[in-house]
Amino acid sequence: MSRPLVILPTYMEKDTLPVVLTKVLTQENADILVIDDNSPDGTAQIASDWASRDPRVNVMNRPGKLGLGTAYLAGFLWGLERGYDCFIEMDSDMSHNPLDLPRFLDEIEKGADLVIGSRYIRGTISVVGWDFRRLILSKFGNLYATKILGMGLSDITSGYRAFSRRALEYIELGKIHSEGYAFQIEMAYHAWRSGLTVREVPIIFTERASGCSKMNKQIVREAVWLPWRLKLKAASNGFFRPSKGLQKNKKHLEGNG
Repeated sequence: MSRPLVILPTYMEKDTLPVVLTKVLTQENADILVIDDNSPDGTAQIASDWASRDPRVNVMNRPGKLGLGTAYLAGFLWGLERGYDCFIEMDSDMSHNPLDLPRFLDEIEKGADLVIGSRYIRGTISVVGWDFRRLILSKFGNLYATKILGMGLSDITSGYRAFSRRALEYIELGKIHSEGYAFQIEMAYHAWRSGLTVREVPIIFTERASGCSKMNKQIVREAVWLPWRLKLKAASNGFFRPSKGLQKNKKHLEGNG
């Protein structure tokens, strides 16, 4: 059985974090790493209180808003160093249902290296609470990125996903610099280009009921240009060699140990 780590980046999530923690902890062998970017609402204290009561909950406090991509990268490196073999990205605002976790873990157990929770698999639209403009932006963004990159995925921007340890060892994490949707595109593309097994499972995404969306113009611009940058780099410098990624990641881990 895999040893999974659920990574929960947080900023202003004091109302939803306790619910997410309670539901994730119903998974027998899943540990949690909360990565808080100095939330002014006391989210970090809530996480620390949980960690003091339950050894499966861990907390990483950062000095400010450093971005979603850097939070996940920090969580990946933290988990690799501690021997975890499955890494789950999940929002802390209840947009992602923790009860879907067994399906992600099952696909990893069956040999998948990256499992993406898709809102649009087999032509469906499984989103609750978005207006028409937001939905069209998401659907078009996915079609745009996958067509440019030549990937047959339905939801390359989804933030609910699981990576095998092998996937994170194959990808040279030190060269991932994107944020938001672009981070999800970049990680999926590198896994796919590395010849790893990428699968999708259907999910229902529910728009957050409280707090503020992380979507902004900078995130959209980055996601627009990233597929072209990835396509141009793909044939240039051996970025996707497994040995190189593993070697660089180990060096990074030793430097942060």
